[in-house]
Amino acid sequence: MIKRKSKREIELMHEAGKLLAGVHKELRSFIKPGVTTMEIENFVEKYLAERGATGEQKGYQGYEFTTCASINDEICHGFPRKEKLEQGDIVTIDMVVNLNGALADSAWTHAVGEISEEAQRLMDVTKTSLYKGIEQAKVGNRIGDIGHAIQSYAEAEGYSVVKDFTGHGIGESIHEDPYIPHFGEAGKGARLKEGMVITIEPMLNIGSWESRMDENNWTARTVDGTLSAQYEHTVAITKDGPIILTEQEE
Repeated sequence: MIKRKSKREIELMHEAGKLLAGVHKELRSFIKPGVTTMEIENFVEKYLAERGATGEQKGYQGYEFTTCASINDEICHGFPRKEKLEQGDIVTIDMVVNLNGALADSAWTHAVGEISEEAQRLMDVTKTSLYKGIEQAKVGNRIGDIGHAIQSYAEAEGYSVVKDFTGHGIGESIHEDPYIPHFGEAGKGARLKEGMVITIEPMLNIGSWESRMDENNWTARTVDGTLSAQYEHTVAITKDGPIILTEQEE
């Protein structure tokens, strides 16, 4: 069942989203060669605690961390660990913030020092594809309009769109209906209505779109070892158009 949110609920989620955006902005300077993703995990936990918030992912279905940290060919759900990031890596940090019971979800791919042109272009196209999808998150459109906008742009730029993981509704819990694929046909799927709050989170690969699962049963990575990037926002559907609740440039 799709749960629509009141204006007040969206305002509270927006406050959580602003806090989450602040974390990602701080990580821009924190992430550098020699830093570990476990240090990123500890930084995020401290940042949230000092502001009265918690990481909603920690404990979710047994997941042990506040962040997911996915490096290079890892598509999503990478575990924070003690190995140092190296010059040229890219790392996606994904988290869900709980501020006074309101949730917001955002992932962002960060460069580790100087990166290759190939990696930078992947990141740029993935981020642009996110905003292409958000443009379609309007009252009266359908879920397929979002996926079609992302897929058509990404594939025209030479990248594949991961199909094993999707966006989703968010509210009282991390994952609610509806699911938001990042591929599909325009004009298909459930109609978008005022008060819906969803995540749009395209994952693009340089090679094949297919994934394989690590032995931990959480971390997904590309089947061919090519790079993957992801950008995600929490978005409210309103009569005045989409509102990005996790925007970093506000």
